Formats: sequence, structure tokens, C-alpha cells
Amino acid sequence: MKLKEKPLFNENGDIEVQKRRMINGNTTNLNDFNNMKYTWVSEWYRQAMNNFWIPEEINLTQDVLDYRTLEDAERTAYDKILSFLVFLDSIQTANLPHIGEYITANEVNLCLTIQAFQEAVHSQSYSYMLDSICSPAKRDEILYQWKNDEQLLKRNRFVGDQYNSFLENRDDFNLVKTLMANYILEGIYFYSGFMFFYNLGRMGKMSGSAQEIRYINRDENTHLWLFRNILLELQKEQPELFTKEKVEVYRKMLRRGVEEEIEWARYVLDDRIEGLNMQMIEDYIRYLGNLRAAGLHFEPLYEGYQEVPASMKWVNDYSNANNIKTDFFEAKSTAYAKSSAIEDDL
Repeated sequence: MKLKEKPLFNENGDIEVQKRRMINGNTTNLNDFNNMKYTWVSEWYRQAMNNFWIPEEINLTQDVLDYRTLEDAERTAYDKILSFLVFLDSIQTANLPHIGEYITANEVNLCLTIQAFQEAVHSQSYSYMLDSICSPAKRDEILYQWKNDEQLLKRNRFVGDQYNSFLENRDDFNLVKTLMANYILEGIYFYSGFMFFYNLGRMGKMSGSAQEIRYINRDENTHLWLFRNILLELQKEQPELFTKEKVEVYRKMLRRGVEEEIEWARYVLDDRIEGLNMQMIEDYIRYLGNLRAAGLHFEPLYEGYQEVPASMKWVNDYSNANNIKTDFFEAKSTAYAKSSAIEDDL
């Protein structure tokens, strides 16, 4: 079904909360914080706002020294994973407004606006990391590695092509596939990339970079929660978009995301990184795939990967920023650096 692009000014828009819909609604675009259909937005909004931080809060002086003494395989992986992550956040910043054009729940659009801002901060954070540890020429070479590295370009194409497909054919099915691509990006691609930086940190290397990633991770937890909730609301409002056949399309997207992430890990990490090996990484990524499928009430993608692998339980603890307790695998933060604890029932 073709999507209706919402008008900016709509004097005939519905003001009754119960008439509000995630897509194809009749919105006034008025930001009313006191009347929300999707009540989970109130908690999400406060959490996201309380996460505010700036990249320069973190001292990277030691990282400048550590970077020079990394093993060749570690330095190569650092560069390539950082190049991948900065691309992901950049394309997110650019794509979120396109999604927002068709989300007719004004409270959810508030969340998308905050997310776009945070993605821009993440891109700045990666640039800050590169500016700190290497020369401007090296920084630019890392930022644009995807132009010349075929494996990295292939990684970017999966999500990027789906985003472009939605721009070319703006129907409801393509929108859900774009939401799924976002969910995969936030829930699999980012998390396995973060794992590499946490491993460096637990090996006593690049501690500032690991801390920078923790703050980014905390934001991404809320982004993942946001897109999960959007998809769950659409399951209730638009069940025709979640038929058995269409759910299988979404499951195949998740599976492809997992398989591409494993292939990428084999390319940049393999068994060359102290503290990691491919068995650990594959187990972890398949676990993430199952977790993301379960989050949308889909059948598991892989048998035997329902629990976090024992060899990777350290990721949960190491993802905590400033000893903040984060329910890492359920994508919800339960305490914040600049606020009191906020609980949710996700």
C-alpha cells in the first residue's frame, strides 16, 4: 500500500489520541507532551535526554600512545571497524528524517529527532577519536576506506541499498523493511563492532576509545528499543504487514545481517586478536540474531543460541559507562550519568 506523506500544516488533523496511528494517520504535527497514545514514549524521551554527553568529555591521551603500540592486526581492525561505524551513524543521521516523513505519531517523531541528533554526536565522536590518535591524512584515509575496500563497501551496501529502495518506492512494505534494516544496524552491526573495542579495553589497551564506545552504546540501546517498539506497534495496527510470508522476509533480513557480520568479523578479526577467536565471535553474533528475532516475537534464527555464550558474558559488564548498570542485551538502560535511575517494563 502506498504511504501518505504527512502534511506539515494540517488544520483538519485528528486531535483525539485514540485515532492516532504510527503510519497513514491524520496528524496535526502538534507536539503535545501531555497526551500520548504510545505511552512508552514518555519514558524513552526522558531516558534519551538524560543520556546527553559530548565526545570531548573523555580523555584520549593514553590512546595516542597505545595506538602506536597495537599489534598490526589490532590496528587494522581498529581502523576498519571505526570506518564502518562512522559510516553507519552518518547514514542513520541522513535517513531518519525520511522515515519521519511517514510516521504520523507526533510523539514518535520526537524520538526520531533526538536519535538523529545523537547519531550526529556519534559521528563527531569517531572523528574525535581519529583526530586524537592519527594524522589528518590517516584520518581521512580511514574515514573513506569503504571507497576502496571491497569487503567494507559490501557491508555498507546491505543497509544502504535498503534505505535507497525505500526512497525509490515509498510503500508500507518497503518502510517496514527499512525499519528492519535499522533494527539490524542498531541491534547487530553496532553491537558486534562495540565488542572489539571492549576487548581492547579489557586487554589494557585504548581505554579511552572503549569509554567513548560505552557512551555511544548507551545511546544505541535506546535507539534499538525505539525501533523495536515501532515495529511492535505496527504489528498491532497493520497486521497485513506481518503475514507469515512477510515475517519470513524480515527473518531472512535478520539472518543475512548475522551472516554478513560473521563474514566481516572473519575478515577484520579472525583468530588474530588477543582475547578473541572466531568461535566466540560467531556464537555471540548468532546469539544477537536470535535475541533480535525474539524481540519482535519471531521464531529463532539458530538452534542452540538462545543464551548469551559463556565466553562472551564479559561484554555485558564491559559495556557499562561510568559503572552505569545497563541491561545491555535487552536494549534498555536502567541508570544514567546525569539523572536518577529510571525504570521501564520493556
